[in-house]
Amino acid sequence: MRKAMLVGAGFILLGASVSEAQGTANTCPAGTTTTIGGVQVPDRARASQDACQMAVDVFQMMTPQLGLALAGGNATLGRGGALGGLPHFSIGLRGNVFNGDLPDVQSFPVPSTSGRVQRTDANPLPASNQIVGLPTADAAIGVFGGVPLGLTNVGGIDLLLSATYVPSIGDESDDVQIKPERNLQIGYGVRIGLLQESLVVPGVSFTYLKRDLPTTSIFGTSSSLDVFINEVKVKTSAYRIVASKSLLLLGVAAGVGTDNYNQSALVQATVKNTPLGPQTSDIVALSQKLTRTNYFLDLSLNLPIFKLIGEVGRVSGGTVDTYNAFEPGRADKVRTYGSLGFRIGI
Repeated sequence: MRKAMLVGAGFILLGASVSEAQGTANTCPAGTTTTIGGVQVPDRARASQDACQMAVDVFQMMTPQLGLALAGGNATLGRGGALGGLPHFSIGLRGNVFNGDLPDVQSFPVPSTSGRVQRTDANPLPASNQIVGLPTADAAIGVFGGVPLGLTNVGGIDLLLSATYVPSIGDESDDVQIKPERNLQIGYGVRIGLLQESLVVPGVSFTYLKRDLPTTSIFGTSSSLDVFINEVKVKTSAYRIVASKSLLLLGVAAGVGTDNYNQSALVQATVKNTPLGPQTSDIVALSQKLTRTNYFLDLSLNLPIFKLIGEVGRVSGGTVDTYNAFEPGRADKVRTYGSLGFRIGI
């Protein structure tokens, strides 16, 4: 069980590194073959190309899921308008979760040593369903209360902060090792109040929030394949329009926006069992930029000390074309997510 958890956690982060989504999935060198004594002998690049391609496809499959786990929905659960300036603040904890698709690398076919082989929908690469998510701490600080306009204020400004924790996982005896440069990464953003919530007016705002993962190094292994990933960088930017209204003990908020995912890494793959011994690919620089539409609905319970909030949302859009097919379907399919959290503030 511990090993399975390590593999799942590792390949969530492996999704941070992918090739360009728009039609350039083949980033692994094709290499050549040489005839020696009437036998076709592949060079190192040709012998490792199929392993390299499967590794790239794993990254492409996981990237949109990692972006969703980071970005979530509302920048502040249950809130639409700005806080109203100093001394108002909000602090909260949440978990963003969804039913993810994790490639089952331990069950992948033995890589070909004569070039890449495409696995179609008839014989896709195996993957399993698993709950995927990340915990996040959020804070908002009122900076400017806005300008009075009728029954509301406009132009209020809040400073947004978030914190993501990524643990170091595994050692030399495990299938996956994850070694971030640091375990804690701080995110930041801003909320601009379009309407300040009052007795008759809903709160409406525009938010921008940037969340990243710390630069990470990852090693993954199976009986026939090793994958090395260095300088993994995962960056997300979330833009939202949100409206909310408190109704005594209950509150409701809804929003829509876009998520931008930007990932890069340096990757190698090794085929262990070949007639010429282990064959390692060249270092391949991979990157991806993907934009998705995100919409969500929050319901909150206003308790005396804190608010308990639940959120449901969906993301869609963007194109990710993997060379190999996966059992669960496309990497860019529509996904439904949920969040549960609480916050306190004044």
